Amino acid sequence: MRAQFVLSEIGVGLRRNLTMTFAVIVSVALSLALLGGSLLARDQVSTMKGYWYDKVQVSIYLCNKNDAESDPNCAKGAVTEDQKKQILSDLEELEIVDKVYHESADEAFKHYKEQFKDSPLVDSLTADQMQESYRVKLTDPTKFNVINTAFSGRQGVQEVQDQKDLLENLFNLLNGMNVAALCVMTLMLVVALLLIINTVRVSAFSRRRETGIMRLVGASGFYIQMPFILEAAIAGLIGAGFACVLLIGGKFFLINNWLQEKIPLINFIGWDAVAKVLPLILAVGMLMPAVAAFFALRKYLKV
Repeated sequence: MRAQFVLSEIGVGLRRNLTMTFAVIVSVALSLALLGGSLLARDQVSTMKGYWYDKVQVSIYLCNKNDAESDPNCAKGAVTEDQKKQILSDLEELEIVDKVYHESADEAFKHYKEQFKDSPLVDSLTADQMQESYRVKLTDPTKFNVINTAFSGRQGVQEVQDQKDLLENLFNLLNGMNVAALCVMTLMLVVALLLIINTVRVSAFSRRRETGIMRLVGASGFYIQMPFILEAAIAGLIGAGFACVLLIGGKFFLINNWLQEKIPLINFIGWDAVAKVLPLILAVGMLMPAVAAFFALRKYLKV
């Protein structure tokens, strides 16, 4: 096969269908950027789970005098010193317990004022309304039910709360957003495929006389199809390149230079995660249009 002829045919095809080629590039770029963003978002959620689940604690809130008057779980009165000692002793005997931290009512009030110092409701609570608590770090955060079963309903215990439940709501929200992005990405890929097929069909129709002559003089189907397939592959590869630029720019500007400064507590994904996604984006961007063009040409290049 003469490479010069194939390259000249590719150039002719791209120039003849410039606007449709541009539309293919844009749609491929957007759809693959969404694909890469979805993959990176999945890695981000996994990274956050590994980071935060390691720091998850179970909180055992103890009854105070105010709870004894209003909360059915504390109907037998505020927690006593003996009850606190027994709860601590029982916690330390459990193998799944790594560490136990005690937070007094005064410490809880101090932390509350620090956390909500800018809120107009900061003065709505007093120190005697705050609850003492034991903050329990587990060796396995998934074993919350062991603590819940052992201490819920016990005298002096107002509530057993698992921080993992609060994090699960956040992670479910992030996963839901990721699914939505994947749905939009799928729609964009369908649009890109339709544009690719139409572009190839228009290009094949505009050169039907040339391809007919080539068929009559004995050119193989593969030889005739190759310029059209490469046109689609090149357009897709350019779109994939733009998608990679968008992902790299998003990582650099959005994550590194904004989110990491605004939300320092979150452990964001690194460049290694981006580097793993980019080759996949380029491969999909090149192969998807080529395969779509191959099947579209089977009918339109028959003479």
